Amino acid sequence: MYGTIIVLGIIGLIILWVILAYNGLVTLKNQVENAWQQIDVQLKRRYDLIPNLVNTVKGAMEFERDTLGRVIEARAKAMGAGSIADKGIAENMLTQALGRLFALVENYPDLKSNKNVLQLQEELTSTENRIGFSRQFYNDIVAQFNTKQSVFPTLIIASTFGFKKADYFQAGATEREAPTVDLKLK
Repeated sequence: MYGTIIVLGIIGLIILWVILAYNGLVTLKNQVENAWQQIDVQLKRRYDLIPNLVNTVKGAMEFERDTLGRVIEARAKAMGAGSIADKGIAENMLTQALGRLFALVENYPDLKSNKNVLQLQEELTSTENRIGFSRQFYNDIVAQFNTKQSVFPTLIIASTFGFKKADYFQAGATEREAPTVDLKLK
């Protein structure tokens, strides 16, 4: 009789542990998805600001069409990227193109004093900071989620219920290098 109660108690504890482990994995998975959506919101804001900046500086930077074209092209690639890895690469290319544009704006006194350009630059800089914080938060949650799936005994639950590791938002090798900016007027 006591043996039956002990066995039922152990089975009950195992079932409780399975439920808690599964719910913990689901919670982390949802946090990963939410963190990605937060990045997406900031990226949309960035995409909306870029055409305004390009149009504002276009007339004054007549000789810098190549740089403006790169920004527009990088924006289009970033908007069309599908996977998180592709998105990371495209976003880093866009960041580099914007960095070159900001550096070139410094060479144009009319643009440096233009309120619209300054405001758009400030908004883009603020958005870049938000994107950076969102990426960091996303990667932190991904690390927790992936770690939870890799440690015993939770890995049993993760593999049983088909949880998959999340991808980190990371820069490629070329994006880790500081961009070279040519400030000579063409």
